[in-house]
Amino acid sequence: MKRFSIAIALVGGMWFVTPVSMAEAAPCLMVTLTGTQGGPSVFKGQAGAGTLVRYGDDSNDCGAMKLQFDTGRGTNMRLSQIDVSPVQLNAIFFTHMHGDHTEGFADIMMLRWYLKGPKIDIVCSSDAASVLGTNSCRKYVTHIADAFLQSGEIAERRSEDKDRLTGGPADLSNVITFDPKDEPQVVWLSGDVKVSAIRSTHIAGHASYRVDTPAGTVVIGGDAGNDVLAPPRARSTSDQVERLAKGVDIIVHSTIHPGLGPDRGSGFPPLSYYRQSETTDLGAMAKRVGAKYLMLTHLAPSLGAVIHNRWKVPGGPLTEADYRKAVEAGGFTGTTIVGTDLATLRLPAK
Repeated sequence: MKRFSIAIALVGGMWFVTPVSMAEAAPCLMVTLTGTQGGPSVFKGQAGAGTLVRYGDDSNDCGAMKLQFDTGRGTNMRLSQIDVSPVQLNAIFFTHMHGDHTEGFADIMMLRWYLKGPKIDIVCSSDAASVLGTNSCRKYVTHIADAFLQSGEIAERRSEDKDRLTGGPADLSNVITFDPKDEPQVVWLSGDVKVSAIRSTHIAGHASYRVDTPAGTVVIGGDAGNDVLAPPRARSTSDQVERLAKGVDIIVHSTIHPGLGPDRGSGFPPLSYYRQSETTDLGAMAKRVGAKYLMLTHLAPSLGAVIHNRWKVPGGPLTEADYRKAVEAGGFTGTTIVGTDLATLRLPAK
């Protein structure tokens, strides 16, 4: 007779008990929001945008593979709260080159360098021409150590330990770039874990990602919006992200609440508003693709905020219930998680 043990997992705020064969540990997937701040401002200590995806099995608490998507301000601090060191990360992926998604990268890489961690894959889109220049993840990563080299810190730290690399954290980076396309393409692969990317609109070079594992699948939309940057249009969500998310278990996506719309008297700039995905439209997209979970992040406005960046929130601060109501108006009946820093969703074996 096959013997079983009991695995207990927290999923969407509810505990599930699942029988697990003692002969083989069950694969599992964990998705953690390492930062949920919407935009460049700081509000009540929220970290900047980021998502940690962990995959493994019950024997290692889903920790065999650790992938970080975006590294906003404070990412290192949030990772430390769940006992994840920069040295343990297997790869870092960038959706786009906006500071609220990248500011924590130097912190992560400097500590990895100081602790003499191994090289790490940095995955992002290739250089993309923008209105006044070029958005370049490659250059950003290549020059991440410049300030520390100029300040003398790299030389000082190397005088204490010659085994540290001469070029600082840039020497630890293995940059992998790709040209985003309108169809999913595999951009990173390791064992049972596959990461695909697709082009999506926000700024030049923006990309969204999908992680496929035996335990489940997750799409990280970033700040994606529709290719048409103003009404009239069928929806504010990205058609490319919807294509990427077909049959996915979890969608992690930035969102802007309809209450902040230019027609509500907020004063919020129309271009900035229309290049994000409205909460109700995200609910409709999650329903169409058959997602089980929708994790809202990069909330605009933040929960409880009277001011978003520098614009007044019409009608006063929003609550989790306000965001859930907007999702449900789109027809989504799955589990909605209104993002707070370190909110975590775990999928057990299928």
